[in-house]
Amino acid sequence: MNGDDPQRNARMRRVPPPGRPGVPPARGGAPAAGDPQPPRIEPTQVLRRDGTSGPYPPPLAYSQVPPAPVPPRMPPRKPSQARTHAPTQRPVPHHEGPPHAPTQRPVRYGEGPPHAPPQQPRPYREGPPPPPPPPPRGERPPRAPRPRRKRRPFRWFLVFLLVLVLAAVGAVVQLDGSLNRIPALANYADRVGNTPGTNWLLVGSDGRGGLSPEQEQELATGGEVGPERTDTIMLVHVSESGKTTLVSLPRDSYVSIPGQGKDKLNAAFALGGPALLVQTVEIATGVRVDHYAQIGFGGFASVVDTLGGIDVCVPKPIDDPLAGIDLQAGCQRLNGPQALGFVRSRATALADLDRMNNQRIFMAALLKKATSGATLANPFTLWPLATDTAKSLKVDDGDHIWDLARLGWALKGETVTTAVPVGGFADTDSGNVLLWDKDKASRFFDALAKDQAVPEDLLTR
Repeated sequence: MNGDDPQRNARMRRVPPPGRPGVPPARGGAPAAGDPQPPRIEPTQVLRRDGTSGPYPPPLAYSQVPPAPVPPRMPPRKPSQARTHAPTQRPVPHHEGPPHAPTQRPVRYGEGPPHAPPQQPRPYREGPPPPPPPPPRGERPPRAPRPRRKRRPFRWFLVFLLVLVLAAVGAVVQLDGSLNRIPALANYADRVGNTPGTNWLLVGSDGRGGLSPEQEQELATGGEVGPERTDTIMLVHVSESGKTTLVSLPRDSYVSIPGQGKDKLNAAFALGGPALLVQTVEIATGVRVDHYAQIGFGGFASVVDTLGGIDVCVPKPIDDPLAGIDLQAGCQRLNGPQALGFVRSRATALADLDRMNNQRIFMAALLKKATSGATLANPFTLWPLATDTAKSLKVDDGDHIWDLARLGWALKGETVTTAVPVGGFADTDSGNVLLWDKDKASRFFDALAKDQAVPEDLLTR
């Protein structure tokens, strides 16, 4: 209660304020005379502001009491800390904690908070780069750098190998198409059966086809002399397991020619061409011929000149105006015309026998140079050699360029060079002829027919 407001105090005591009618005097004082007596207030009455009294209002039920208004809830205020000034602080790096706090490792992208289990990093997706700024006027915009190509040497090696293989296949097809094919291996009644190994009949003819008069004079061919004849006849036996055997068959050999009787071997070629010559050789030797190759004067000289000449050791001096040569004994290099005269000449003591020996010597030197590494590795020599040889050769209808390649490879290896065993000479209606030793020749060709090595006593060096 407030002691300064008597009316308020009286209301609170339910006593009328002093100085008003019906209000009793203060404690310890008596009512003054003549003062009106205040009305008696029953305990169940209350004095109103207008000075009247009345009964208490009936008490309200609990459910009728209006709820007290609830003030809005405000967050508690932190007690303000009175500070005169803040202490000086140093800048803290982004990866460091507050002063006096332990230094922590920066959290990487994809990792959780400290002391949390590691998380799998999410793939980083880089957005497109910002466009370059426009170049100043008058200046050319810089060119974007080209991406560096990965070097793939193995791929280029495969491409090079493929091109090389295709070029080789094309060259082989072209060479095979340039061969001159003739029907040389004709079938006939009672022909010799197949024999083991592979047998070639190599023929060097005196054909002058395609030669100009100047070339005939340079090669000393002697002009046109009638039907084409053979100056060189060789039988090559390529064994399946042994050495290759090169056998010279003298052109003056006196043999039986089917349908013509007995005559010189080269007469079969003049009378019936390659087919009759092959038949005559098969009947005389008992060896079946599997392949046939023939070369003329011009082709022979061209092959030698393409190789740049052939180094030959001439065993005896040869002076033969008919062959156009004058050679001294000893090793020397022969050009095309000289090589042709060397294998044709019979101007020696043993005539045809010396010529066969010279032919074998030259054949070995020719094959050695043609199959050497220097020739095979030089395309400027190998290609002209192959084209000249293919154009100059005549082969059987069933022969191909790869058959000739196998023959050259076989002759490149260890080869036995010999001649048919000779029994002597004789004068006949066909002129002076060469006779074979029947017994030795039979044993000789029987060994070849069985693909066996020729006995040493039958070889002629």
